Amino acid sequence: MRADRIDPRVTYGLLLAWTVHDIEQLALGPRWLRENLPDLRRRFPGVPEPVWRAVGAVDEREFALAVGVMAGIVAAAAAAGARSGGRSGFYQGALDGFGLHGLVHLAQAAAVRDRTPGSVTSALVVIPFTLWARGRLRRAGVLRPARTRDAAAGLTLAAGATVAAHAAARRLARRFPG
Repeated sequence: MRADRIDPRVTYGLLLAWTVHDIEQLALGPRWLRENLPDLRRRFPGVPEPVWRAVGAVDEREFALAVGVMAGIVAAAAAAGARSGGRSGFYQGALDGFGLHGLVHLAQAAAVRDRTPGSVTSALVVIPFTLWARGRLRRAGVLRPARTRDAAAGLTLAAGATVAAHAAARRLARRFPG
C-alpha cells in the first residue's frame, strides 16, 4: 500500500469504530453508573468525593450531548487522517488514544469484576480496530514510532477530549434545557 493511498477504512474507520463503541456506552453508561455508584464508592474509598459527585451528576441528556461533542472531535481526527494519507499527528494520536482507552475500559471491568459500559466493544472493536489500523499505517510507511511519551500523549488526548466534551455538554444542557 502506498503512503498516499491509505484505504479510507483506516482513517474513517476510526469514526465508525468509535460510533459502535459509543452506542454501547450510550445504551449502558448513565444507568449503569447510577445503579453501581454506591458499590463503587464502597469498593474504591480512595477516590476523592468530588470525582464521585461529578460522575453521579451526569444524566442521560448530558451524556448524549458529550457523545455528540466527542463525535465532532473524532470526525475531525478521521478527516485529518484521510487528508494526510494517515500521516496526521492528530489522527494518529486520536487512534492511539482510542486504542489505549479501550484498554482502560478492560481494566475498569477487571477492577469491578464485571462488564462495564464500553468493555464489550473495547474487546471486540476498539482494540482490534486500533491494532489493524496501526498495522496498515505501518505497512504504508506512515506510522510514527511507538514511544512511551506518545502513548501518554494519546491517553492524555483521549482524557482531555472526554473532559472537554462533558464540559461542553454541561454548558449546552444548561443553555438549552430539555
